[in-house]
Amino acid sequence: AVVSTQSGHYGRGDLSQEDKRDVDASAAGLNYIGLDGNIGCLVNGAGLAMATMDIIKLHGGEPANFLDVGGGATAEQVTEAFKIISSDPNVTAILVNIFGGIMRCDVIAQGILEAATNLKLDIPLIVRLQGTNVKEAKALMGMSSVKILPVDDLDDAASMAVKLSDIVGQAQRLNVKLDFSLDI
Repeated sequence: AVVSTQSGHYGRGDLSQEDKRDVDASAAGLNYIGLDGNIGCLVNGAGLAMATMDIIKLHGGEPANFLDVGGGATAEQVTEAFKIISSDPNVTAILVNIFGGIMRCDVIAQGILEAATNLKLDIPLIVRLQGTNVKEAKALMGMSSVKILPVDDLDDAASMAVKLSDIVGQAQRLNVKLDFSLDI
C-alpha cells in the first residue's frame, strides 16, 4: 500500500544496493524475503507461508526464504520463483506448499515442471498440493520425467524437506555428489 501511494519516491531507489533476488521477485510480482536457512519455500498466501516456515523450524530445519506467489500466479511466475530460490547457494532442498483455492494446482504443477526442467534442479524438490485441480496436477507431475517428491501432508512434507536438506548439506561438506533420481 505504501509503495503504491509513494511510487514516485520508490522509483528513485538505487537498485544496485538491493539484493538481486529481491529486485527480481518484485519485477515478477512475487513477495520475497531472503533468510539465512537452507530450505527454499514456494508457497501461496502469506499465512500459509508463515505456517510452512514454522513447521520447517518445528522439524529442526531453517527456511531460506519467504516466497509467496500469490493467488493468481502464472507458470512463468512459478518459474521465476524457482530461479530466485535456486540462486541462493545455501538452498539444499525446496518445499512447495500450495493450497489451490483461487490458485489452480495444475498451473503450479506446470510451472514446477518447466522450472525444474529449464533450471536443471539437482536438489530435492518436495511438493505438497491441495485444492483446485489437484488431481490434474498430480497427473501432470506423475507423467513427467522430472524427479518430484509428492507429499499430501504438510507435516510429512516439512519433515522430508528437513531430512533431505540435512543429507545434501552433509554430502556437500564431504564433497560427495548425490543423485536424487527416483526409480519409478
